Amino acid sequence: MKTNFKLTLEYDGTPYSGWQVQNNCPTVQEEIEKALSRMLNQPIRISGSGRTDAGVHALGQVANFQAATTIGAAQLKRSLNSLLKGPIVVHECRKVDQSFHSRYSARAKEYHYHFLNREDPCGVGRNYVWHIRTPLSIPAMEECCPIITGTHDFKAFEGSGSPRSTTVRTLFSTGFERTAEDRFTFKIKGDGFLRFMVRNIVGTLVLAGAGKITPENFKTILEGKDRGRAGATAPAKGLFLVEVFY
Repeated sequence: MKTNFKLTLEYDGTPYSGWQVQNNCPTVQEEIEKALSRMLNQPIRISGSGRTDAGVHALGQVANFQAATTIGAAQLKRSLNSLLKGPIVVHECRKVDQSFHSRYSARAKEYHYHFLNREDPCGVGRNYVWHIRTPLSIPAMEECCPIITGTHDFKAFEGSGSPRSTTVRTLFSTGFERTAEDRFTFKIKGDGFLRFMVRNIVGTLVLAGAGKITPENFKTILEGKDRGRAGATAPAKGLFLVEVFY
């Protein structure tokens, strides 16, 4: 009988073309599957809680897989970390009930988006922030947060090709936290996200922070359900999947 294993993962998305396996492109899922298949001497397919896009990072991605093995979870974690070649680390591995599925069992996810708001870019850590030279008003951006918190149709912030049956999602919390004089983070937690949804929301919030739209305009964009009226998609490098809740 196969055992169901749950993995909690951290990875730097910079060198990868996203989570999901693709032809002729390095992906996080492929790296982990190759290592597991080699270690367990059997073909392994893993399921992730969601498909992070190319360049997006994770501090708490969750995945699960089935394997016929007598290897314990602690040993499996150590061996897997020793085989992984890229910037991928397994922080937790444990056996779970057969009914557990990393995607379908998830109740919520939390993402953080990091900004560097000053004239000069950074030399170290430039792959983990969106550098914006124009001064941004955090209070103006915060005024927009209650507008999207709650249950809404987020079609205005949906990327093309998003696999979904509905564009309605529930956001449990949204807000900003200043982490340094020239750095701040947007935090967003919801029951699910459309493709590019967080990055499209961020791109539109930046318009408000730059004084190009008002909170009233932001509400009109949400209610209009027209992607063409929202802001540009924020760069992937500032986005982190922080935690998946079950």
